[in-house]
Amino acid sequence: MPSLKDLKNRIQSVKNTRKITKAMQMVAAAKLRRAQDAAEASRPYTERFNAVLGGLAASVGGSDSAPKLLSGTGSNQTHLLVVMTAERGLCGGFNSNIAKIARAKASELQAAGKTVKILTVGKKGRDSIKRDLGDTFIGHVDLTEVKRVGYANAQDIARDILARFDGGEFDVATIFYSKFVNVVTQIPTAQQIIPATFEAEEEGATTTLYDYEPSEEAILADLLPRGVATQIFAALLENGASEQGARMSAMDNATRNAGEMIDKLTIEYNRSRQAVITSELIEIISGAEAL
Repeated sequence: MPSLKDLKNRIQSVKNTRKITKAMQMVAAAKLRRAQDAAEASRPYTERFNAVLGGLAASVGGSDSAPKLLSGTGSNQTHLLVVMTAERGLCGGFNSNIAKIARAKASELQAAGKTVKILTVGKKGRDSIKRDLGDTFIGHVDLTEVKRVGYANAQDIARDILARFDGGEFDVATIFYSKFVNVVTQIPTAQQIIPATFEAEEEGATTTLYDYEPSEEAILADLLPRGVATQIFAALLENGASEQGARMSAMDNATRNAGEMIDKLTIEYNRSRQAVITSELIEIISGAEAL
């Protein structure tokens, strides 16, 4: 049974931990608003940009002159998985959930006889992937020093991926990130970016006909690389909001758990103290009766 001093030290330690988790929760809450606004503001542009590219891609169809980023290499043997996670932990299952679906996809592809290569963005994803799939790891993008992710960061990542694609290092590229819904819900998502894929328009939707100058193929050749950067940037923003939401929720749970632990330890401390006092009283009474 722990002594009163041990219990008192444990209570103070848990109180100090609660102060830290509460402070981290407040910091995450402050960062969440900005990250959420950025993620939500990017969605209309990304959706419209993809709609324009989708219209162009549909008009080009299976043309022999279609850009390679749209038509692909003609093979799907080698897959590049871009796993995007956070640089820091203490955000619940945010990082592990993204790494989990990436590992599942890698296992599925390897079981089908495909070659898998993995590029990580974020230290936590790198640590997990290198531990489980170290032989597939080909590179890492470090954003530790980046306090606020911008489009330039997405362009750097996109240039690296496109250079690898032009060099024939892979046939299909898929990004893994977490789509932000709200503070308690973030959805791990896999999205293919090379070859470019676009959702089919809803039935009954009105379509506008455009005349393009230069040709659709030339415009696509210029826009598709930007589309890759745009999708990566949108994923980074979604990840940023998801990370802060997950951290806020995790720190809130940790704060409440610390409070419950303090209550339990306080009850145990009071009972132990009462037992000590009772024992001392018995000794005093026994001594008095003996005299």
